[in-house]
Amino acid sequence: VQLQAYGGGLVQAGGSLRLSCAASGLTFSTYVMGWFRQAPGKEREFVAAIMWSGRTGNYADSVKGRFTVSRDNVNNTVYLQMNSLKPEDTAVYYCAAKAGSYDYTGVEKQDYWGQGTQVTVSS
Repeated sequence: VQLQAYGGGLVQAGGSLRLSCAASGLTFSTYVMGWFRQAPGKEREFVAAIMWSGRTGNYADSVKGRFTVSRDNVNNTVYLQMNSLKPEDTAVYYCAAKAGSYDYTGVEKQDYWGQGTQVTVSS
């Protein structure tokens, strides 16, 4: 199984970025796909997740209304559209895949992880 995250970069506060994560080696449509992030000196935390159908997204309170998660079950890709970015959004962003919907926000509950992509928001 491989999860390849990309799309990170340097952006000014208030700007936007779109992260992508291409999955291979798994039956993509049967996994809950999530995004997590880890800032320097902090623990990895849940950002957003999307169910198999792609109709239901769930978000951490800190990103609600600014981030949108979506997925393409034909091309095995999950996206994270990030708008109105803030300096506190600076982190390495990871995509993850979880079989089953139980506790999909748990860092330790994920079955597979991507390698991470750096997002830096300047003030």
